[in-house]
Amino acid sequence: MSACERAALCFLLLLGLSQTPLYVTAGKILIWPGEFSHWLNVKVIIDELIARGHDVTIITHSATPSVNTDQSRGYSVEIIQVPYTKQELVDTLDKLLKYLVYDLPNDNLIQAFLNIKELIDLRTEQNQVICGELFAREDLLEKWRKEQFDVLLTDPLYMCGELLALKLNLPFIISLRFSIGSVMERLCGQLPAPPSYVPAIGLSYTDHMDFPQRVKNVLFILSQDILFKLLVMVKWDHIYTEFLGKPTTLCETMGKADIWLIRTYWDFEYPRPLLPNFKFVGGLHCKPAKPLPKEMEDFVQSSGDDGIVVFSLGSMIRNLSNERANTIASALGQIPQKVLWRYKGEKPETLAPNTRIYEWIPQNDLLGHPKTKAFITHGGTNGIYEAIYHGVPMVGLPLFADQPDNINHMKTKGAAVMLDFNKMETKDLKQAISDVINNPSYKESMMRLSRIHHDQPMKPLDQAVYWIEFVMRNKGAKHLRVEAHNLTWYQYHCLDVAAFLLSIIALVVFIFVKTCSWLFRKCFRKTPAKSKKE
Repeated sequence: MSACERAALCFLLLLGLSQTPLYVTAGKILIWPGEFSHWLNVKVIIDELIARGHDVTIITHSATPSVNTDQSRGYSVEIIQVPYTKQELVDTLDKLLKYLVYDLPNDNLIQAFLNIKELIDLRTEQNQVICGELFAREDLLEKWRKEQFDVLLTDPLYMCGELLALKLNLPFIISLRFSIGSVMERLCGQLPAPPSYVPAIGLSYTDHMDFPQRVKNVLFILSQDILFKLLVMVKWDHIYTEFLGKPTTLCETMGKADIWLIRTYWDFEYPRPLLPNFKFVGGLHCKPAKPLPKEMEDFVQSSGDDGIVVFSLGSMIRNLSNERANTIASALGQIPQKVLWRYKGEKPETLAPNTRIYEWIPQNDLLGHPKTKAFITHGGTNGIYEAIYHGVPMVGLPLFADQPDNINHMKTKGAAVMLDFNKMETKDLKQAISDVINNPSYKESMMRLSRIHHDQPMKPLDQAVYWIEFVMRNKGAKHLRVEAHNLTWYQYHCLDVAAFLLSIIALVVFIFVKTCSWLFRKCFRKTPAKSKKE
């Protein structure tokens, strides 16, 4: 074999190796999941990790309303006993959601703040109970230390997962859509967010802000930071210090995360600065549509050329007021499309024959069906990404939290119409559905976003799993964390440098002025003898 042939073979071998994906041998992964849609997102990752041969252990509590504790699913489960029931937890959440949806718009600012604070305080107390019960189980902590896990994946919907990672000396990964006002990402993760073009979540601004909007954006971000420190850090810092056994804070602990998996992507987000350890994996749960159940498929096919509309307000809204339900049902009954509505409440009196109610629908499969013309949604991130994945334009009825901001993103990108859930009338919803279906610009805009979503070098789920395995392979990813974590606030903003430079400038100006003053007096001061002669 000639030297040229050997070189060619070596090149082909290296090329082949470069195309081979990197895997780790079966590792051990600890999961601290969230609830509801948060659980659905992490469950997709868990299934993929198990499919790749990893050993997964989930930590949850006895009152969980979402986490599937059936160990036949391929993972182990450790259940922390808490002194409240699943129903009590669900009732607390329902009370919060009912207030946010129906009562908040009618309260003044002070009353709204006090009511929300009371409900959040109750939710925080339940979370703190879980933490206390977790760290009281020294037997479990010792067991997990001996098992020598490789990494911990946590969702900060429930705090203390990151603290558990430090107690077990494990690298950890945070998975989230966003924190309140993105405060955790900015203050704890050090993610840059210039307020001149990165709008605060909650204002529904775009990255094109005029001067008054930028003023409001700056003030809003400052207020969020202050509220976070007053209402969140004050409640958690002492607990983190107590459980860790040395002085620390919630933000300092979260800032030690090796990777942040953010469940959005640039088909949805406005362009903004990033850090090496922030990875955007929006739509990781999306997948091609599967065939519908026969009864449902027959109903869909009966729509003919008019097609269908899919309607869901998510898994957390279990009931609507009779007035709102009848307003919606009346509007749905006036469109030519057939409607599949996920709804658990009392059957509306105005429900029309073209509308069927289901307690659960295969949402992804329906959105991927060729007869689907529009998606009516509350604006949850999971539903939005399924719509983007399949290219279905939307009518948004945002209710609370990030939903108004989510729908506004899609509206500004030309893929959705947004209505006020509490103020809309039957004619408004009917007109919105008609516009989205009959105006081709909405479909074209959504298809453009869908092409962006699919045009990635790696699928979102593969990317999420890759970075988890990356942390496992490298025993962490501290080399991706910026030095900003070790700087004080005034060092981060270079205020000490500015003060030093201003001091030098002031000293130079002072010396210059004094020198000029001395020279002026020296040159123009009249001597006594000369003055007398004159």
